Amino acid sequence: MTAFARFKAIMGGSAGNLVEWYDWFAYSSTSLYFAAHFFPKGDATAQQLQTAAIFAAGFIARPAGAWLMGIYADRAGRRAALTLSVALMSLGSFAIAILPTFAQIGVLAQLGLLAARLVQGLSLGGEYGASATYMSEMAGAKRRGFWSSFQYTSLIGGQVMALLVLVILQHVLMKADLAAWGWRIPFAVGGMLAIVVFWIRTGLDETRAYLNEATATSERGRTITLLRQHPREFAIVLVLTAAGSLAFYAYTTYMQKFLVNTAGFSKDYATAIMAAVLLAYMPLQPLIGWLSDFVGRKTTIAVGLGLGGLATYPVMTAISHSTSALAAFGLVMVLVLCHSGYSAVNAVVKAELFPAHVRALGVSLPYALANAMFGGTAEYVAEWLKQAKIESGFYIYVAAVMLVGAAAAASMRNTNITSLIADD
Repeated sequence: MTAFARFKAIMGGSAGNLVEWYDWFAYSSTSLYFAAHFFPKGDATAQQLQTAAIFAAGFIARPAGAWLMGIYADRAGRRAALTLSVALMSLGSFAIAILPTFAQIGVLAQLGLLAARLVQGLSLGGEYGASATYMSEMAGAKRRGFWSSFQYTSLIGGQVMALLVLVILQHVLMKADLAAWGWRIPFAVGGMLAIVVFWIRTGLDETRAYLNEATATSERGRTITLLRQHPREFAIVLVLTAAGSLAFYAYTTYMQKFLVNTAGFSKDYATAIMAAVLLAYMPLQPLIGWLSDFVGRKTTIAVGLGLGGLATYPVMTAISHSTSALAAFGLVMVLVLCHSGYSAVNAVVKAELFPAHVRALGVSLPYALANAMFGGTAEYVAEWLKQAKIESGFYIYVAAVMLVGAAAAASMRNTNITSLIADD
């Protein structure tokens, strides 16, 4: 494969991944504004607790999406799965954009919001495994850590875009208008972008690894084959994802609310701080990915999760007492710098553990299960502990899970040497 063809494939996969994650995070970034429209009873914390429950419900659908789309990607191809996933995401985003409120249709509004998030959960459950597999197979052996890191770069980019759209709306619209109807705009934008990406993905090339290996066996995409032949690899992906996803949602998605409800920053300041953090977080991914091609990907994951586990309690405690936006920015950056050891290379490490005929399923299914159990419940657990007046328990919880993930990473083989992705 030529350098240009590889670059085109990576950028094509990244663009779709970015839009998928933008649509997913638009919910979290705007929930401070629309929570009262769907859950009018109770104080701000109670409303956020209920919207966090809907956010977590979206994760319940992700294992089903991962399972179905993983099978589909291993049987019909990576490109077909990527195209289907973005179509579903567009549908969910448009649904939220036009959904009536509780004042208009009562409890049906809450059920509609739940249904839209479940559709988005199905989409994103399939997106991660398909895009991680596609980009890892397209990356090439020599710089696989570097090129595949753009999968997470675009994931963060989706969150950055969601926050930047909100920042623009905060400065263009009156606060009353943003709270009344302006929060719908990010969902409409996401739905339209997903249509554009659908068109782009129909023109992507299929990976050589899929064409050469996955079609040569009748065992492709079989769940029983995955569980019987690769139970250790399945467990490793589960544990690594539990640590990485819990930390990611604690450090980024929940952090915006943490800065408002615990540290006392205004919504505008919290949004600006997190937008700056994510903008700095993005370029760390290819840098760490490039480093992993030399020092080993298991090393970057073990060190990143280990340092993050040790830093979480003292750093989040310091953030809770911070009064300076600059200080808060620096403290959150400490956390995401640690997390980059995991995030930059997690997709390629997982893909390298499995042969092509069950690779998409092997990456996506344990990832989605761990996300549902740990990442999707992160905000709910944090809000629940805050309501119970033991907020620091959340810091301990995140730290403990990360340290378990670091131990799992240290015990795995060096996939730089033992990768099961066929070299091109």
